[in-house]
Amino acid sequence: MSGQSITDRIAAAQHSMTGSAISKAVCKATTHEVSGPKKKHLDYLIHCTNELNVSVPHLADTLFERTANNSWVVVFKALVTTHHLMMYGNERLIQYLASRNTLFNLNNFLDKGALQGYDMSTFIRRYSRYLNEKAMSYRLVAVDFTKMKRGVDGVMRTMPVEKLIKTLPIIQNQLDALLDFQANSNDLTNGVINSAFLLLFKDSIRLFGAYNEGVINMLEKYFDMKKSQCKDALEMYKTFLNRMTKLSEFLKVAEQVGIDQGDIPDLTQAPSSLLEALEQHLASLEGRKIKELSTLFIQAFMNPDLVCLAVMLWVSLTLCWSLRPELQWTQLVEKKPTGGTHWQSKTMYTTPNWNHHAPMAPQPMPIPQMMGQMGGVPMMAPQHMMYNQPVLRHTNPFAPMPGAQV
Repeated sequence: MSGQSITDRIAAAQHSMTGSAISKAVCKATTHEVSGPKKKHLDYLIHCTNELNVSVPHLADTLFERTANNSWVVVFKALVTTHHLMMYGNERLIQYLASRNTLFNLNNFLDKGALQGYDMSTFIRRYSRYLNEKAMSYRLVAVDFTKMKRGVDGVMRTMPVEKLIKTLPIIQNQLDALLDFQANSNDLTNGVINSAFLLLFKDSIRLFGAYNEGVINMLEKYFDMKKSQCKDALEMYKTFLNRMTKLSEFLKVAEQVGIDQGDIPDLTQAPSSLLEALEQHLASLEGRKIKELSTLFIQAFMNPDLVCLAVMLWVSLTLCWSLRPELQWTQLVEKKPTGGTHWQSKTMYTTPNWNHHAPMAPQPMPIPQMMGQMGGVPMMAPQHMMYNQPVLRHTNPFAPMPGAQV
């Protein structure tokens, strides 16, 4: 089905007669046309979220009403519109969504009467769960993880241990819901699901960035934690490694459908020796027998200060990854995937703050030697990252659809 249906035109006319500009814009953004919501309608709705005389509850309720439609196209586009407004609209919208007792109730949604209805209904159910989780995260911490301040003086890097241990599982849950979308390149066959996937990709980059910085902060503080905190932190770190694997799979799909590889971070996991060191430290706190360690960490455990330095070097050299100040994404449209080109690795390394640790022993292992054992990766000065409105590339692997919003 292409173009607006008779039902769409009648609904828009009704809203014009009643004078409801918001309802009319929502209706036009969520037509039966199998393409992403149009930019002009999304821009108008973003403008509405910034107007104090506009009722945000009315806007949200209108979007919820559209998800009660029987058509997978209308429902999916209503979710995409909501997600877009959560990302780029005034914070009042996500605040209201977080305050509601119920959000999208689409766990049983199924469109049996349309082409692609069964397949797209599956992704609608998964997508709605992610948006619910995104709103729930805001409800729990009163901040959008994809918009928080980043860098060495950012929120996650400076968060105290007690709050950090409570916050990281919330990020994990939101990231899990995002990765559960589980679309492969063969599923991204139309402009509606492509629009959803692109928004999820943008969220995944920023969400994992906050997650990564929280883990760095946790590892920097690990050897100063209480035994119970170390136990929780160790489990969170193991979970983090698992999420890195799943995110890598998600990013492979992004590459396959034409998102430029230069916009996709290179996720490099820390070596197993780091996990081993964390496990041995917890074992020592619990009075269990400590296994034989690698040469580096045998020397490190002879000097507690050197332990902290070794772990933090691993953290700074292996867990950090770059996000350019202006992220750019390629449009996804209804054509076959081609894959990105002109890829270059853009990994950034940040140096943790060691000033809070005790002075090192008189004769510690020279840092160049230690770095040589750990791979000899050079360190660069820390850089501060900013997030601007994403800019779409002018050179796309696919020809853009007229009027389609990505």
